[in-house]
Amino acid sequence: MPKLTVENVGTFDVPAGKRLVQALTQDAGTDQLHACGGVSRCTTCRVEFIEGEPEKMTEAEKETLRVREVTEPGVRLSCQIACDHDMSVRLISRLEGSGRKDQGGAVADEIQPAPQWTTK
Repeated sequence: MPKLTVENVGTFDVPAGKRLVQALTQDAGTDQLHACGGVSRCTTCRVEFIEGEPEKMTEAEKETLRVREVTEPGVRLSCQIACDHDMSVRLISRLEGSGRKDQGGAVADEIQPAPQWTTK
């Protein structure tokens, strides 16, 4: 089982292949946002990688980050990442202080849209 470390929250064993956004909300119990329901249409599920940033990304993530002009190093969309190795992240998009009524809609177990993999 991969280990997910969330800065200032703790370290958690996560089932291999689980979407990072789900691991953050279900396993780590955080208030990570995911307003579009985990389909790479917004950037509310952003996290910053401290260690273990994946080498690959989906075409959908790459395009969303480009369109939304997200250029900070290590900042990725948690809805487009599968937990397949140990990683350490910093939450940067949380319900607390966002003014939103909830974290977002239900997120499918599989990465949506169907992933087409590329490099960063």
